[in-house]
Amino acid sequence: MKAESGADKPSGSTRGLAVVTGASAGIGEAIARRLAQEGYRLLLGARRGDQVQRLAAELGAQGKVVDVSDEASVAEFCSGAGDAQILINNAGGARGADPVADAESADWRWMWEVNVLGLMQVTRALLPALEASGRGHIINISSTAGLEVYEGGAGYTSAKHAVHAICQTLRLELVGRPVRVTEVSPGMVQTDFALNRYGGDRERAAAVYRGVTALTAADIADVVAFAATRPPHVNLDQIVLRPLQQATAYKVSRRE
Repeated sequence: MKAESGADKPSGSTRGLAVVTGASAGIGEAIARRLAQEGYRLLLGARRGDQVQRLAAELGAQGKVVDVSDEASVAEFCSGAGDAQILINNAGGARGADPVADAESADWRWMWEVNVLGLMQVTRALLPALEASGRGHIINISSTAGLEVYEGGAGYTSAKHAVHAICQTLRLELVGRPVRVTEVSPGMVQTDFALNRYGGDRERAAAVYRGVTALTAADIADVVAFAATRPPHVNLDQIVLRPLQQATAYKVSRRE
């Protein structure tokens, strides 16, 4: 996917400031690397401070610890991002896969606080800067779980359905202002997502991807870079991408 656009790239080698949450590994790390290649300055945030700071040092970026579910942490993280042009809300994740009858309240609370409230809090904090840039862009990394449901996934799918609703609402609220809103909704991506969901159970996590050529974090980063580098009058509202072998969360063709 070609990300370069002569009409969009500013003169010189450096684009504006891009803020990426959940940047210490997986999709967030891949997005950070790709945006660095595109010439963006970067502010990277994650709960795992040592990992995000190592990545930031490698990319010549700024890395800070942030817990997006904590308002004070978000305020401190965003305090140095007054010239932000792009916000990548990537922090999120799933915990557990129990039916509603057996749901763990703590797991649901964490998923809603990080995927939904965290996205809101970072967006709210950076909206003034994004608008002031004259070419702001919010890119929310959601999931096909925001478009469909599956047994055992109500905690995560309900949170990602909320993200989908937030994206749609933001476009209504920001229409006529210089801030784009893009929702990127991947299907099966082979990262540590399943390992984290299943509490470190490697066998159960590996079974999710068995027999499937899943998407990679780099695939998602390609899409994000493409959306980010369109001319400022072009908004890609929603991008859905899945592996060829996946039709829905519960319809997957697996090799024997």
